[in-house]
Amino acid sequence: MTARSSRGRSEDRRGPFGASLSAARTAVTEQAPFDESGEPFPTTFYLTCPHLVAAIARLEARGGVERWSRLVDEDAELRKSARRGNEEQRRLRPELPGGIGGQTRTGGLKCLHAHAAFALARPGYALGERILAEVEEPWPAEGCCTG
Repeated sequence: MTARSSRGRSEDRRGPFGASLSAARTAVTEQAPFDESGEPFPTTFYLTCPHLVAAIARLEARGGVERWSRLVDEDAELRKSARRGNEEQRRLRPELPGGIGGQTRTGGLKCLHAHAAFALARPGYALGERILAEVEEPWPAEGCCTG
């Protein structure tokens, strides 16, 4: 399902693990690389589920970005996953530089939200799936909080 976001960008709405969902049940949207004014938007997959966004924000607030950056540096499989994810991101978005979340630097992660969204939209992205597995209660216990 393609729709317009509040930012005026074209979106492809996706639910958990890439399933297409109605707008009321959207967990991830796929953003156009540029908005209508031509400004770049480097984040391809954008989390829209308020419950999941808040849960990942709590993980980041507890030092999650730094800890996951360290784990990627120390673990060969996670490093390989991050490299492959960034390569896939560049294939998906050849018109913009950077990897997942628009990251252009090496040596650390930029945003856990972007890695989680990438994993939901592109199943098999191990790093994002492991980040999601660490999130306490990623989905509402009863029903969707937006629908």
